[in-house]
Amino acid sequence: MIFSAYPIGKRLVPVSMMLVGLGLSGALCAATISVPAGASLQQAVSSAAPGDVLQLASGDYPGNIIIDKPLVLEGPADRSAVIVGTRQGRALWVQAPDVTVRSMTVTLSGLSLSEMDAGIFLDKTAHNALIENNDVLDNSVGVYVWGPSNVLVQNNRIVGNKELRMAERGNGVTLWNTPGSTVIGNDISWGRDGIFVNTSKRNAFLNNRFSHLRYAVHYMYTNDSEVSGNVSIGNDIAYAIMFSHSLIVKDNISKGSRDQGLMLNYANDSAISRNVVVGGEKCVFIYNANRNQFADNHFQDCDIGIHFTAGSEGNHMANNAFVNNQNQVKYVGARYLDWSRDGRGNYWSDNSAFDLNGDGIADTAYRPNDVIDQVVWRAPAARVLLNSPAVSIVRWAQSQFPAILPGGVVDSAPLMKAPELPTLKKYKELE
Repeated sequence: MIFSAYPIGKRLVPVSMMLVGLGLSGALCAATISVPAGASLQQAVSSAAPGDVLQLASGDYPGNIIIDKPLVLEGPADRSAVIVGTRQGRALWVQAPDVTVRSMTVTLSGLSLSEMDAGIFLDKTAHNALIENNDVLDNSVGVYVWGPSNVLVQNNRIVGNKELRMAERGNGVTLWNTPGSTVIGNDISWGRDGIFVNTSKRNAFLNNRFSHLRYAVHYMYTNDSEVSGNVSIGNDIAYAIMFSHSLIVKDNISKGSRDQGLMLNYANDSAISRNVVVGGEKCVFIYNANRNQFADNHFQDCDIGIHFTAGSEGNHMANNAFVNNQNQVKYVGARYLDWSRDGRGNYWSDNSAFDLNGDGIADTAYRPNDVIDQVVWRAPAARVLLNSPAVSIVRWAQSQFPAILPGGVVDSAPLMKAPELPTLKKYKELE
């Protein structure tokens, strides 16, 4: 800090205060202040001038800190400066814009979801906050972004409380009404949702890794945003996109999700491309989602490749690969849907087809479902008849008289070879 002072009346006024009074930039008067281990971090924050850098030594610092001015809070690169909360409230509460928290460990917030307890809480006034290279461990919510704009949360390790049941845990990162904020390159585990966003816009969640969660990414009422390059391993649902519009969802991986790799519930006008989903009950579940473009995705080894229901209209499916799913498609409806575009359909691993002219397109259309499938979906007890002579006769009749086939999905230009995806190569490197 600049300690030189000039007399004004009977008081000595620091140069830094004079510069602020003149409206000059804080960059000119910012100072770097060393804070020794065990010192009162709150007192250091209170004594610092706007724009100062507080460099914390290795060691523990009592938590429940409030930052009410633009500051940089920085620990050693090994994150050995630890803010230890009291198991009540917020371990670190940022109330000012232009605050950076870097290379710290933040732990032991309160565990009340209703009180919005968090390891790092960014209040509505914390615009342009930068939270990077931290360990945020054993809190309720790891980082709570409650209303500020243009926040960046990147390269943090966020681990929730492993002793709580999943429904009692907070999210790794929670965002509410935070336009322009991004969450990049974090490793998030042992929470409820990895990233949960509600009522926001222009957000980007890029290149994060998720494990031991309910949902890896959970979108609610968030528009004009992007989810790209993320990896979800072994969560209940990887990417749950709900009540949101105009999204880009690309280059993501879902490995071994219990329920669904990708779920769209009233998600509209979005581009879903180059994603890889392997394993789970349903690779994709589409419920009342409209006018979305699915292209260049890879859906593999699920009980159902894609479950398509509830009046979803205007969706386009082309150049995707459906590989070794027990049921490639479940569509309960009487309409005819052609899953091809501009003369190219999708790859189906169970499609025994010929390509006599060698153009890469099968000579006959592919239909994943027939009359018997429709009967079984509507009356599951009919499954006991699948090996009966009556069912064999019905399926023979369908093959001889295609006009009796029900409405449903048909691919009029199925591909002979699965598209090659860079994301699939990345998935194989995980194994």
